[in-house]
Amino acid sequence: MRQADAVAARWEHGAAGEAATARLLAPLSRAGWHIRHDLRLSGRRFNVDHVLVSPCGTAVVVADTKTWHRGRPTMLIGGRVHCGDDRHDQVEAVARYARLVEAALDLPPGVVVVPLIVVHGSPVAPGGLEVPVSGGTVWVLGAGEVVPRLQQAVQALPDRHRAQALDARVTAVLSPYR
Repeated sequence: MRQADAVAARWEHGAAGEAATARLLAPLSRAGWHIRHDLRLSGRRFNVDHVLVSPCGTAVVVADTKTWHRGRPTMLIGGRVHCGDDRHDQVEAVARYARLVEAALDLPPGVVVVPLIVVHGSPVAPGGLEVPVSGGTVWVLGAGEVVPRLQQAVQALPDRHRAQALDARVTAVLSPYR
């Protein structure tokens, strides 16, 4: 019974963090971003917390929400992400999810997939962390850094038709997680 209660508490804690991230990301839709929450790939057990398509249609952001210990900073130690203890396996998992999403989307040339961890609670260094992992880099950002970083990252002019086509592909490939 205690184990079931602990699992339920973790799910509730995670759901609250994901809802906070969804509220945080919502203003990006007014800037042309297409945003989806709580998705899955067919045949896979994991869920993708948030998927964003840039207004220029050249980037897909695969974002995972983490609510880590408020009293411990998130930092790199020896090239691994720590928040009190080693969290690097979670960073590697987000990179894997992003690669699987990228493969499933079968993206046209010039479209990149960016794995992102949004950290609530634990302070992350200003500007966030760019963490090297096998196959690329994962952005680890404090909640307050996410929107400015995404806005800054998009340098291309908005292309509504390209963004809509990419968003339609995301919608066709990823389904709501139940």
